[in-house]
Amino acid sequence: MKIVSSLALVVAAGWLSGCSTVPDSQITNIPLHATSVNAGNIARPIMMPKGNATEFWFAVSGETMGSALPGRLTAYIYPGSCANLGAKPAYDLNDGPNARFYSSASMQYFWKSAPVAVETLRAGSYVLVVRESPADGRQSIYCGRLS
Repeated sequence: MKIVSSLALVVAAGWLSGCSTVPDSQITNIPLHATSVNAGNIARPIMMPKGNATEFWFAVSGETMGSALPGRLTAYIYPGSCANLGAKPAYDLNDGPNARFYSSASMQYFWKSAPVAVETLRAGSYVLVVRESPADGRQSIYCGRLS
């Protein structure tokens, strides 16, 4: 099943980057690592500029045990590291639109945006954190560096 999920992720990433009007050199794959409550699952966002903002396209596998269906994932950009997050998020990515797509490979696809330039995120010490919805306990399930 992991091979099917991984293949679906690669296909989705290729499809998303192929539909973009952003040059390939400006698209960045962000490696996210599953936390202990979500071990064995994968997430792979793509970060790209959109004017003075940054857009993130996510492909996420799995839902944690006991999550409400369909799961509602939230995303934040924190200063610091995954081991030592800042006191509060620098950017909350949950105010804008959130598109969800169905996949038969147990993957969720959605996008979020941040009101900050890609260059600022790459130059700073920021991490991207994906959490469960408040209804599911708001636990962090993925984290990864943006630089």
